[in-house]
Amino acid sequence: MARLPAVPVLPDVLALPAVEAGQDVSVRAPATSANLGPGFDALGLALTLHDTVRVRTTASGTILVRSEGEGADGLPTDGTHLVAASLISTLQRAGYRADGLELDTLNVIPHGRGLGSSAAAIVAGVLAGNALLPAGERFAPAQLLQWAASLEGHPDNVAPALMGSLAISWESGRVYHSTRVDVHPDIVPVLAVPDTSLSTESARALLPTSVSHRSAAANAGRAALLVHALGADPSLLPAATQDALHQDFRAPAMLPSATLMRGMRAEGFASTISGAGPSVLTLAVGESDAGAAEDALHALLEQDETPGGWRIIRLAVEREGANVGVHQG
Repeated sequence: MARLPAVPVLPDVLALPAVEAGQDVSVRAPATSANLGPGFDALGLALTLHDTVRVRTTASGTILVRSEGEGADGLPTDGTHLVAASLISTLQRAGYRADGLELDTLNVIPHGRGLGSSAAAIVAGVLAGNALLPAGERFAPAQLLQWAASLEGHPDNVAPALMGSLAISWESGRVYHSTRVDVHPDIVPVLAVPDTSLSTESARALLPTSVSHRSAAANAGRAALLVHALGADPSLLPAATQDALHQDFRAPAMLPSATLMRGMRAEGFASTISGAGPSVLTLAVGESDAGAAEDALHALLEQDETPGGWRIIRLAVEREGANVGVHQG
């Protein structure tokens, strides 16, 4: 999981009013899969795999983060933790600070697997910080998207994490925008998650600085088709998930994943690399097709071309996105 720089404690920050101590809020933020084949840096899908965080404001003057689950042993326990840093920066953006914070996080989303763990952490921190603000000072949804995307550096994962379902995102004049599209109820995401990780930065470094007009045109058509397939006609998903911009270039960094994806596509499944990888996402149509996809994944993974440990996870599309709970007493 990426981390933001530590939020400095400066005299001007200490002069800010503190949010009320004794508040207790929780956030549940979903995993996401970006790109979905041709929708590079533009499309993202929310999945029913969630991280949760509970935040209590205190008067202790300290920040303490306790983590459980995926990657917990390697995560910081102070304000440099990504959830805490996102929360603190959200308070400061609104002109507030916290005297003290206690955070308990339960991580279910695998880290460094192309499933939006950093976006979930940022969204959890931003929403928790927003919930701790006085009611009249809270940010509107569009402002929350802008701030979360600014912290992440792009909107394609934070947008579906915030809104649920399928998010189409774009940037205009340094302002991030997203719109939500309902996903057809028959679509069943099936993940193959390897035991190895890959940083987004490493995967992005393999991309060329330019592509041919033909490749760009091909991806534009497939991305448009993909939105229609996800929303209205899932039978078109195998054709709609064909990519010409990024997956082949990134394949050398995750050969087992690329081999698995190609094997699944050869058998007629709508399989893609999830985000920057190395997880493989298959968009099945109905529970029977999801079972067939699981069987095909297991069969392919037994071959020598895809070594290592893998988890096969059948999920659903998260329709609602992240949610906030306020605890009394």
